Amino acid sequence: MKLERQFYQRNSVTVAKALLGCVLISDIVKLPSDERTAGIIVETEAYGGEKDPGSHAFKGETVRTKIMYGEPGKAYVYLIYGKHCLLNVVTEKTGTPGAVLIRALQPVKGFETMKRRRATDTLLELTNGPGKLTQALGITVMHNGLDMTEDTVWIEPFLSVDTIHTSSRIGVPDELPLRFFIENEFTSI
Repeated sequence: MKLERQFYQRNSVTVAKALLGCVLISDIVKLPSDERTAGIIVETEAYGGEKDPGSHAFKGETVRTKIMYGEPGKAYVYLIYGKHCLLNVVTEKTGTPGAVLIRALQPVKGFETMKRRRATDTLLELTNGPGKLTQALGITVMHNGLDMTEDTVWIEPFLSVDTIHTSSRIGVPDELPLRFFIENEFTSI
């Protein structure tokens, strides 16, 4: 059962924690041999909008960040370092920017497709980082704005998580404790 829009209509910290243990599923097919790919979300980061110096929306709405002000449950996908796509899901209510970065997954389905897309046979290297997981699941900037409550890429509840660890976000100098993860060998660090 897909997570519905109201799940995402909460603040980014609440959603970031609630996504841990859920399964991110991709039905993106680029080659005839591609299969459905999926992984358990084991690491997230919350981005709170205009009051959050680590957020793309910190300086207000731009062409790039317009999606963050839009409907919750949409994919915010962007390119970093000119080569890595990162997947966020928009949170908060429409008009209030917020997003959760999906940082790492534990692969559970579509191993051969993921291995081919990532050009590695090493299971631990498939989805243990935000750029790796998008490559493994076939997600690109073409999926920016995709409705994650529909049938291409979506999230479903899966595991109940008892213990959530917290740290500062990776690569963000503010040191706010907005990175959330579960004890798992597939986390990014």
